[in-house]
Amino acid sequence: MEFFKIRRDIPFMRHALVFNLVSFVTFLAAAFFLFSRGLHLSVEFTGGTLMEVSYSQPADLNSVRNTVAALGLQDVQVQNFGTARDVMIRLPAQKGVSSAQQSDKVLAGLCAAASGSMQADSQQGGKVVCKAADAEPLKLRRTEFVGPQVGDELATDGLKALAFVVAGIMLYLAMRFEWKFAVAAIIANLHDVIIILGFFAFFQWEFSLPVLAAVLAVLGYSVNESVVIFDRIRENFRRYRKMNSIEIIDNAITSTISRTIITHGSTQLMVLSMLIFGGATLHYFALALTIGILFGIYSSVFVAAAIAMWLGIQREDLVKGGTKKETDPNDPNAGATV
Repeated sequence: MEFFKIRRDIPFMRHALVFNLVSFVTFLAAAFFLFSRGLHLSVEFTGGTLMEVSYSQPADLNSVRNTVAALGLQDVQVQNFGTARDVMIRLPAQKGVSSAQQSDKVLAGLCAAASGSMQADSQQGGKVVCKAADAEPLKLRRTEFVGPQVGDELATDGLKALAFVVAGIMLYLAMRFEWKFAVAAIIANLHDVIIILGFFAFFQWEFSLPVLAAVLAVLGYSVNESVVIFDRIRENFRRYRKMNSIEIIDNAITSTISRTIITHGSTQLMVLSMLIFGGATLHYFALALTIGILFGIYSSVFVAAAIAMWLGIQREDLVKGGTKKETDPNDPNAGATV
């Protein structure tokens, strides 16, 4: 399927040096902000308090966020789980304040916002609950403390997952194509990952487990685009014997650019809907995917293919030699195999 068909090859590789310089500068800037400012890690990584609150009516998440923010608590995550009446609240750890004190403070604030007050209930053994006109507008279902050690384990496991994904991609490409393609794809994909992390470090956006999942998804999405271009390059080497490596790569990118626009455009429409309508829960997840998709297009077309060219990819690397046949020397496709 194609939106349009370009009849003349676009000379992308003529400007490969400029594209690679832009990528290198962007990569260095992202790495600088990543190491100088660091990531603003969420409570899953740093440790904190997790609360599950159940309302008698569907909860207004924006109202809950405003109530918690009014208590002086920053970087709090509020989201639904299960039903619209169930709310999960993640509170970052505070020095000198215990998990029980944090949860009691938040529960009292939410109770006051629901026009209730904290009272001892004799029917529940004197347990302090939220009461409003002999009813419970909300109740605390569970509170749990996530220690820094658990957060460190999650960070370590996340780095391991990233390393396994990179190793798997490199092994797959080396087996399917050639090691030069594997190196080019890994450099391009790490380029995407570092730039995403650089954005989050520069703007100090919250880096949570959903964002980590988005980074891993971008890795898979970018390598898929690289595989499409590499496969077309290999096909062109077999089909066009009179073309040199630069012309082969330009033809491969030009012939797949319509497919690139369709796939990335349709995916970005879905991600954009999550970014606009997904609320705070999916905001940073969709934001990471948006950055990854945009830079993934750039890296697959202008970085991966250009690096493969710099590494000296040739027809002999992908096409095994065979017995020569008598062909017309004026035929531009002489010696092509199907």
